[in-house]
Amino acid sequence: MTGSIVFDPLIPWSLLAMVAVVALIGVMLAAVRRLNGWGLRALAALVIIGALTGPSYQQEDRAPLTDIVILLEDDSASQNLSDRADQVAFAADTLAARIAARPNTEIRRVTVPDGEGDAGTQLMTALSKALAEEPRARIAGILAVSDGRIHDADLPLELPAPMHLLMTGKSTDWDRRLSIRNAPAFAIIGEPVTLTLRIEDMGAAPDGTGLAPLEISVDGDAPQSFQVPLGQDIELPVTLPHGGRNVIQFTVPEAPGELTDRNNTALIQMNGVRDRLRVLLVSGEPHPGGRTWRNLLKSDSSVDLVHFTILRPPEKQDGVPVNELSLIAFPTRELFLEKIDDFDLIIFDRYKRRGILPALYLDNVANYIRQGGAVLVAAGEDFAGADSIFRSPLGTVLPAAPTARVLEEPYLPAITDLGQRHPVTTDLPGGGDWGRWLRQVDVAEARGNVVMSGIAERPLLVLDRVGQGRVALLASDHAWLWNRGYEGGGPQLELLRRLAHWMMKEPELEEESLTAEATGQTMRIRRRTLEDTVPPLTLTDPSGNVSELTLRDASPGVFEGVFEGPEIGLYRLENGDQTAVIGLGPAAPREFEQTIATPDVLAPVLAGLRGGTIRIEDGLPRIRNVRLGRPAAGRGWVGLTPRDAFETRDVRQSNLLPGWLVLLLSAGLITAAWLREGRR
Repeated sequence: MTGSIVFDPLIPWSLLAMVAVVALIGVMLAAVRRLNGWGLRALAALVIIGALTGPSYQQEDRAPLTDIVILLEDDSASQNLSDRADQVAFAADTLAARIAARPNTEIRRVTVPDGEGDAGTQLMTALSKALAEEPRARIAGILAVSDGRIHDADLPLELPAPMHLLMTGKSTDWDRRLSIRNAPAFAIIGEPVTLTLRIEDMGAAPDGTGLAPLEISVDGDAPQSFQVPLGQDIELPVTLPHGGRNVIQFTVPEAPGELTDRNNTALIQMNGVRDRLRVLLVSGEPHPGGRTWRNLLKSDSSVDLVHFTILRPPEKQDGVPVNELSLIAFPTRELFLEKIDDFDLIIFDRYKRRGILPALYLDNVANYIRQGGAVLVAAGEDFAGADSIFRSPLGTVLPAAPTARVLEEPYLPAITDLGQRHPVTTDLPGGGDWGRWLRQVDVAEARGNVVMSGIAERPLLVLDRVGQGRVALLASDHAWLWNRGYEGGGPQLELLRRLAHWMMKEPELEEESLTAEATGQTMRIRRRTLEDTVPPLTLTDPSGNVSELTLRDASPGVFEGVFEGPEIGLYRLENGDQTAVIGLGPAAPREFEQTIATPDVLAPVLAGLRGGTIRIEDGLPRIRNVRLGRPAAGRGWVGLTPRDAFETRDVRQSNLLPGWLVLLLSAGLITAAWLREGRR
């Protein structure tokens, strides 16, 4: 039970001050005039002013409250290294028992798990939540059992009591880490791009040669090994082998005695893009479709176009001097023998044999296809004649043979069942509501994929793979009618764009492909195929565990599935003859970027109220009481600040100056002053 005097004025303090001033002036005037009762008048004024202040005696029934100590237990992934988990359990249990044995003290144990995603150890966030649940006036101290690798130490948080770090780990710990300093998201196919990486030893690393083994693997292939220096930035030239996503994995084999190999791997996903697409367009004669091809290819700023048009056939005899036939001699030998491999795509538009390109040149074009090149033949009526390009060495690689018939009648180009699943022709704008074409070359023995048909379902667009290259045959030269808007036109530019990009092996137009996109720990898998069904997908996680996933039919030729990866790292996907690799999250999670225990990260937080750091391997500290503002840690001890908090259960008040007493005192003193002055 405690008591105190409190005031509850009957009038505002400002008005009470004015009354006091007036009373003081009156008493001073009485004293100046030497009235014998001025002292009694002053006492009367004091009684009245004192009564106006509303004094009362307050008694409180208080119950003391216990002090609270918050014990933070770091249970993040880095605490599973070495014997740190045992250190945490031993230290937390021992300290909890010691604190519970202290008089008037409670403990709140808070477990700090890994943050969501790859946020790392969010110890200060957990402390903020714990402080919000407790009265700050009762917090006597904060103990954190951790390796000190905190990833939210910059969280602005005002501590009500000293905080101490009980640090796990050992002074002999060491670890080797691989980090990528510079890695662009895009690179040009076939051109080297420089990556900067670094391998460094942290902690009490043993003496060595100063070199470390480095393994490099592209798209999950067999790795190549190199010896690289430690502690230096290494500039490594890398050439991407193909377009689209390239997954490059760098690995340093685990060294004996290091804490973990989880930070020995770095995963980079780079998109390969073409710098320039080099296209050779050979037009057998001028016609409306030739301008369409030229406009399509020239509209793309990334295309370097070489256009060769035969304006005057050799058999034409009109007396024009030879030196006036051309301004510049066209370099056919250089293009078709020496520089042919520099082109990504060759297009023959209504070309027929006229002796301008010898059979040797066309045979070289066939070899160019087999070795990975691409050729598109847009056939006109001359494709069905005796001078057809099919009747040259190039005919051995073309996907269909002409029957010598040219069909001259209107027809509507249609997408075949196979074409509904092929990326070149699936979902073309207009949905088949297109204008008609007027000519088609009849072909037979189509050995490739017929994705479009014409008159009486005859093959119109045939795609095929020959060796490592690709070839396409468009059995009509009337695709330009769509561009002119004949009978409403059609998606000619889109069709030819897709066709050209498929032949140049753009990844998004592969008819047989397996791709995956990652969002956090979720991967969306997409399987494109020309088949009606696909087998279950096989997934291999970073730990080597194998699982299967059934893909659902999402659209014609496309099967999709969603997979939640259980861990961070590189996943391998297999479906039929298609394989892919994808990385979920960073190869080295944030918890394993820095693994050596350190007090430096939390040092600014601890210094605010003069807390300290104690290594658990040196023994657990003693616990003392210290006053707030005094040093709260020393050699082998940490301090708690007693709070002396209490709970008020009951409050009673009694007036010091009852009204009747004020009336008697003030009236008596005034009367006494009057009588004294009157007696004079």
